[in-house]
Amino acid sequence: MQPVKWGIVSTADIGLKKVIPAMLRGRNIEIAAIASRDLPRAQAAAGRLGIPRAYGSYEELLADPAIEAIYNPLPNHLHVPVTLLALAAGKHVLCEKPIALDAAEAALLTEAAAKAGKLVAEAFMVRFHPQWQRAREMVRAGVLGEVRLVSSVFTYYLDDPNNVRNMAEIGGGGLYDIGCYPIVTARYLFGAEPVRVTAAMDRDPRFKTDRLTSAIAEFPPDASGAGRHLVFGCATQLVPRQHVQILGTKARAEVMIPFNAPPNQPTIIRIDDGTDLSGANIRAETIPACDQYTLQGEVFSDAVRGKATLEFGIADAILNMRVIDAMFRAAQHGSWEKP
Repeated sequence: MQPVKWGIVSTADIGLKKVIPAMLRGRNIEIAAIASRDLPRAQAAAGRLGIPRAYGSYEELLADPAIEAIYNPLPNHLHVPVTLLALAAGKHVLCEKPIALDAAEAALLTEAAAKAGKLVAEAFMVRFHPQWQRAREMVRAGVLGEVRLVSSVFTYYLDDPNNVRNMAEIGGGGLYDIGCYPIVTARYLFGAEPVRVTAAMDRDPRFKTDRLTSAIAEFPPDASGAGRHLVFGCATQLVPRQHVQILGTKARAEVMIPFNAPPNQPTIIRIDDGTDLSGANIRAETIPACDQYTLQGEVFSDAVRGKATLEFGIADAILNMRVIDAMFRAAQHGSWEKP
């Protein structure tokens, strides 16, 4: 199979430091060009990463007939506008999360993708990591009994006013940036959509972004009629921490590094039946080292070539945005909201 020729729009840190180096190792991926609104910046990135072509505008890259797929890691407010431009130019698009600023904006991509006959997906790389695939397998196989609670925490400390994550007007804040991960992984594990959500937010008085969000999502009952919940907290001004606990009627599983899984070392899922609260009966499953960004790029490229079907496309991205929208409404009104 001929490698898919990719173009990168922007020299965002996540692309330069994580995604592009990982994709360069992909078996079916060729990074052919990178663009920035600052040509010297694009040229410097291209030289550093060994990318053949650099462009001084996104439009120039999109006009390159050799480019088949675009990776879009631009700031959140540019996800939909630039993805629409890419679709109009006949390119497939892998767009960073959140795919839009709200579900209505995300829905604009449905018709555009259909009209172009191209693929669009939200870049939730975690769903391509074997540790999450194994966690879902455990849930489906009943290893933990009936899973009824997913509890997640995702925090970091970032106080830089010049960082896009602290700019409310372009989609900054904790829920957009990292709260989306507990939501998408709970939906992945439960294989269902929340029926209602509620949330509380603390906003930074300088940035106007949510620096602390705590939320509950209620999922449809299981086969026995018992409730199922996601409970999570995310923060942009707390000590760095991430964990996910998956609790069932027989045991719990803990994904030790759930979101920023290291590409060069194994990851671990701990399973505990709770018979010894000191943890003496915990057993660990080790997942071999892999790069979830490489895997994501390979699956998307396979789908471009018609060798795979994307499990999660635009429809899934819209559903995730509906949950985020509902949590913003719930925090504003102090209510339960339906996604």
